[in-house]
Amino acid sequence: MNHSHSDAYAAAGVDIEAGYKGVQLMKEHVARTMIPGVVSGIGGFGGLFAPNLSGMEEPVLVSGTDGVGTKIRLAQLLDRHDTIGIDCVAMCVNDVICCGARPLFFLDYIAIGKNEPEKVASIVSGVAEGCVQAGCALIGGETAEHPGLMATEDYDLAGFTVGVVDQAKIIDSAKVREGDVLIGLTSTGIHSNGFSLVRKVFDIEHADLNTPMDELGGKSLGEVLLTPTKIYVKSVLALLDGGVDLRGASHITGGGFFENIPRMLPEGLSAKIFRSAIPKQPIFSLLQERGGIPERDMYNTFNMGLGMVLAVPAEEEQKALDLLTAAGEEAVCVGQVVRGNFQVMLER
Repeated sequence: MNHSHSDAYAAAGVDIEAGYKGVQLMKEHVARTMIPGVVSGIGGFGGLFAPNLSGMEEPVLVSGTDGVGTKIRLAQLLDRHDTIGIDCVAMCVNDVICCGARPLFFLDYIAIGKNEPEKVASIVSGVAEGCVQAGCALIGGETAEHPGLMATEDYDLAGFTVGVVDQAKIIDSAKVREGDVLIGLTSTGIHSNGFSLVRKVFDIEHADLNTPMDELGGKSLGEVLLTPTKIYVKSVLALLDGGVDLRGASHITGGGFFENIPRMLPEGLSAKIFRSAIPKQPIFSLLQERGGIPERDMYNTFNMGLGMVLAVPAEEEQKALDLLTAAGEEAVCVGQVVRGNFQVMLER
């Protein structure tokens, strides 16, 4: 039992006892993420992890950090905080898997106007679920109460992950070749980028977020927008473990197709994307129509239904599709690597 207490600090707006209660409430969620290698529980000054590096000749650590962004406003308006943590984990682990790195552990940071232990525990439950989906451990974090700087109900969430990959197996742009096919992995919706535009288009502060909409297949706008980002780690690992020559991987986040796909291409090569091959999702059509957004801007901001694009040799296309389907992915061939200079060409 922690006997730390400060009346003066409480008078300034910081309830350290609420922090202790939050830690106790989140422990059951953190326990779900424990994997071999975890040395310490939460609550210490540092999270300890002993990685199993057997079989690796030159292990390389790969790190990634990100936040959820203004999608958090949706969680606040709907008063639902148990999925936003999945977004936070996804934005980090989906990046490091693009290098071929298996995420090992994750740490989060929550800044909050007033520490409500139940709300904090709910946020962390989502972080833990994201870690379970990614196969990594939640080994620590920080909750910081910011009275006077943030409104009572406000919070922000960020985190980082560390993964490992053998140097010889790092996925980088040098491996991509002309003629490689591009396989898209479907998204669960808008994921966690572009929400400043989403909020503006739908006037989120005044929108009806709970009524089912025919345009969204009977789902409410709030339900669709709050759907967490898909985590692709285990599916990509299934390709690598299955022996597919995965030459490039791009996580389609901020900047959409035009910013992210070129990041996996070497100089002199471009990507030809066939829009008709991308499975259509109603939320993007509704967003474009309501906002009067030009098509190019849509592809330059959102994932448009593909959360990740992978480059594999043409002769391994079917093998890759079969492995991805077995891993539970909806995967489709959406394009090809062609000559050009870091361009993304959208074709019908």
